[in-house]
Amino acid sequence: MIQNFDQTDRRILTFPAVHPCEAISPATLLNSLINLSQNICNYQSKLFATQRKNARQTIRQIGLLLLFFEETRDRRLALSDSVVLCFSELHLAFQKVQFLLEDCTREGAKLWILIKFQIVSTQFRALIRAIATALDVLPLSLIDVGGEVKELVELVGKQARNAKVEVDPEDEWALKQVFSILDHFEKGTEPDSSFMKRVLDHLEIRNWNDCNKEIKFLEEQIGFQCSDCKEREVPFLSSLLGLMSYCRGVIFETWNHRNNDKSDARHGIEAPTCINTEDFRCPISLELMTDPVTVSTGQTYDRSSIQRWLKAGNMTCPKTGERLTSTELVPNSTLRKLIQQFCTDVGICASNSGSQSRDIARTISPGSPAAAEEMKFLSRFLARRLVFGSREQKTKAAYEIRLLAKSNIFNRSCLIEAGTILPLINLLSSSCEHYAQEIAISALLKLSKHTCGKKEIIESGGLQPILAVLRRGLSLEAKQMAAATIFYLASVKAYRKLIGETPEVVPTLVELIKDGTTCGKKNGVVAIFGLLLHPGNHQRVLASGTIPLLMDILSSSDNDELIADSVAVLAAIAESVDGTLAILQTSALSTIPRILQSSPSRAAREYCVTVLLSLCKNGGAEAIAILAKDHSLMSSLYSLLTDGTPHGSSKARALIKTLHKFHETSSSGRIASVVPCERPVHVW
Repeated sequence: MIQNFDQTDRRILTFPAVHPCEAISPATLLNSLINLSQNICNYQSKLFATQRKNARQTIRQIGLLLLFFEETRDRRLALSDSVVLCFSELHLAFQKVQFLLEDCTREGAKLWILIKFQIVSTQFRALIRAIATALDVLPLSLIDVGGEVKELVELVGKQARNAKVEVDPEDEWALKQVFSILDHFEKGTEPDSSFMKRVLDHLEIRNWNDCNKEIKFLEEQIGFQCSDCKEREVPFLSSLLGLMSYCRGVIFETWNHRNNDKSDARHGIEAPTCINTEDFRCPISLELMTDPVTVSTGQTYDRSSIQRWLKAGNMTCPKTGERLTSTELVPNSTLRKLIQQFCTDVGICASNSGSQSRDIARTISPGSPAAAEEMKFLSRFLARRLVFGSREQKTKAAYEIRLLAKSNIFNRSCLIEAGTILPLINLLSSSCEHYAQEIAISALLKLSKHTCGKKEIIESGGLQPILAVLRRGLSLEAKQMAAATIFYLASVKAYRKLIGETPEVVPTLVELIKDGTTCGKKNGVVAIFGLLLHPGNHQRVLASGTIPLLMDILSSSDNDELIADSVAVLAAIAESVDGTLAILQTSALSTIPRILQSSPSRAAREYCVTVLLSLCKNGGAEAIAILAKDHSLMSSLYSLLTDGTPHGSSKARALIKTLHKFHETSSSGRIASVVPCERPVHVW
């Protein structure tokens, strides 16, 4: 059996070739060799930014051998065991050649292949020698092919034996320039852009999109190394990532956003969530798990985090403190699928794209001294562009800021410190074209996640322009991002009051919940959740008609996270007596228990219990009586006692006691004593 590899699963410069099994038929082996040779010859038309001579030489030699294999097949010759053995060795070498050529032409890997040119050159040399060795022992005399074909095989063998794999002087020069440029940055000196342009030209990195592909590849490699706990090259990769980011922002000023890939086309529209996602977070890193595994105590952690814990000599469970009976890590595939679905729902780049999510906690500090200086120089350049550039240059600068601040805390701090927020606010206020407005609000959204960013936005007068976009944005996407920005700003206690007291804010968010897309509804819901953290905003939310819209979502939506967010807002509203009374005018007493029993989200189920407990406390015996008739409710509550968080279990326990006490007292006629704050209300 000859195995085919999914190339998207293979790490660069790894060669997982499989030796043909001993039982393989000669015909199958020969056909596979021909297919491999043809695939390799197809690389003749592809671009090799580096290793051009080595690649062309290898492809030419395998092209000559292809003629030999095809004639052997066409003549239907019987192949001896010794011939089959040689063909098996050639098959193994050809697999590795194909992997190597694929890596040399891989999209976004031009700079990395240049950096690894010694390893790549050595690999070419080793594979050519492996081909020469197999041809040396190939019994050509036992293969009845034409004399000219035999001469070609002998010629290839001779050339392979004598081949001198050369290092291209241009590649060597480019590599030296890269190290020189990084050295300049590390010393706090901005290199001459002409040297960077020459290196980029040598690598055929001709435009913004080419540079962006290099950045994505480097980010992927950093993610791989971090997830594998092999971080030796991460500082150097970070320096290269900073260099490419600098080049993308400074060197390639001409860009065409319409050619960007689909994932960038909507400028990173995101839907923050108010649900408790601790189900999906590693108890060690507190970040979303990418590879959840379970230890002997039954607790689940991200593989990279628990491996570092164990590597440090710890033999106890980090969460429970119990001693581990084994260091075996059992993959939690069910949880992993749930996390992947969660990431897909909220627009996070997840593993379905073949890349590993990078732990954002690692980005608090720069990956290397050179990376830090590169980011500082780039931030100052973008700040100047936002102030003094043309309209197109300002828009591009805002787009670069959005990309840089998307998932990197250090980048956000540099951009804020460089003074980008005020000119972004000015760009937002003056934008008369929807695309520029979307980019400006998206950039501010990313920066609003940073503590200093929130303060800078408010102190720079950014609240009113953001609210203006929320009310009268030129596109629905811009309004959605304005709502998300309000959510992050509302995480600061003083700003919740300020935002809530601004007329039309809550009604506009309610309109977004009513008429927006699923993403827009989510952002509107979580923004209101943030504002509800200030008690003074409760009446504004009630008066705006929020509750009926949330109940409509619970009744009609099939989006689990939107449902969970909506229940979270209802839980916040139900904390007040007025909120409870308003909720009881809806179908909540039948709808919330249904969500409690059916939702796959533990956070959503716990919020359901919080709502129901508040309805019992503030709604009186009539509300309790209705819940007490639902016999299926108890099983869901008992489930949370064992599976819920400490807070959720406590709420479930309190509701169980309330329902039990109602059953006990209702038979004795002392119902009023169940409820500490009973009020006569009309229950829908």
